[in-house]
Amino acid sequence: MTSSTLGDKTDANGQNKSAGQIRRRQEAAILRAAEEEFASFGFKGARMAEIAKKADLPKANIHYYFKNKLGLYIALLSDVLKLWDHTFSNVTADDDPAEVIKAYIDEKMAFSRQHPLASRIFATEIISGAPNMRTYFDQRYRDWFAGRTDVLKAWIKQGKMDDISAEHLIFIIWASTQHYADFSTQVASALGKEGLDDGDYQAATDTLTHIILK
Repeated sequence: MTSSTLGDKTDANGQNKSAGQIRRRQEAAILRAAEEEFASFGFKGARMAEIAKKADLPKANIHYYFKNKLGLYIALLSDVLKLWDHTFSNVTADDDPAEVIKAYIDEKMAFSRQHPLASRIFATEIISGAPNMRTYFDQRYRDWFAGRTDVLKAWIKQGKMDDISAEHLIFIIWASTQHYADFSTQVASALGKEGLDDGDYQAATDTLTHIILK
């Protein structure tokens, strides 16, 4: 192999890496802009032109990565679920339930703190009957949920947890953690604040963890 050929290969790899970085950067910018637009105007009121403007990209770029508004909306909400469930997806009956549940609560509360708009968009979609995400909640989703409850039930059988409803424990964690994003205005008002800060989220995380693990 000549030095010229080696140089060409290096250039090509560099170009591919650069293209991949640009794609990831642009997709992230589009999703951030979509969060703002969908949170402000809902699915029906959101406009792709405004999302492009917020992302500082040509509208054609939006359609290059996402076929249409529905595709972008579904991608945004699918990312929400993936981020929410990341910690909980790979646990097994051999894991320590206290460590797993604490990590799951930590992750869900951190998401509420860092991505409140995405959480509210998801809540609005579900409250409306999931008209745009109905196909997401198919057998695969039910299988995922059944797999998580099977792990909890195994812990109960092993004597690592009290004999409670595994399904409703998960629902309680979902409801409690997402509350601080979806109803932050109410919570802040009750606390006499303009908004919630890191200390409030940490106190909520510690309290919820203590109650559930106790």
